[in-house]
Amino acid sequence: MMEAQSQTEPTPKTSGAQQQLCEAALYVSGRPLDIKTIGSIIGARSEEKIKSIVRTIAERNSKSESPIQVLELPDGRFVMQLKPEFAKHVRKLSNRPLLTPGPLRTLSFIALRQPIAQSRVIAVRGKLAYQHVKQLKEMDLISYEKLGRSKTLRTTTTFADYFNLNHDPAIMKKELKNILELKDESTGLTTSASGSSLTEQS
Repeated sequence: MMEAQSQTEPTPKTSGAQQQLCEAALYVSGRPLDIKTIGSIIGARSEEKIKSIVRTIAERNSKSESPIQVLELPDGRFVMQLKPEFAKHVRKLSNRPLLTPGPLRTLSFIALRQPIAQSRVIAVRGKLAYQHVKQLKEMDLISYEKLGRSKTLRTTTTFADYFNLNHDPAIMKKELKNILELKDESTGLTTSASGSSLTEQS
């Protein structure tokens, strides 16, 4: 009986094991993770301890010749991604295409001008944007709420996480504007090799 009980008890995790679990979680997720999520994976509750573990991994990667980096985002989340100098060389190998150019341009238009009426999106992007909006909604990249006879569109946390952007719409717009060189109202977005950054779609 005692033996059966001991088999069900959680095994204490060493600092090294926690670092390995943390690194594995960041790698597998492919998106930013918050402190609570990381803590649940590595078996830690102290916010300071969790941050210390992730920062140790980030520092180790920054000092090595690894093409991978771990970044701490302004909102306190952490993400693992390719260093920019490597991403541009392996972009063509990406197997995580998000959207075709049409829906991608519609998504960028919504992201930069949210909250925005669907009627405005259709007026600028054309009638095909109805299908784009439906597709984006199904992928949980945008959400909408009814406002009279129209709908008000905005991006979701899934969109922010996929592109490593802040959840605050105001900060997100600034981040997008820093990343994109806007030529006109239909400028689009495309994913990088890591599937989690934005570049201009020509």
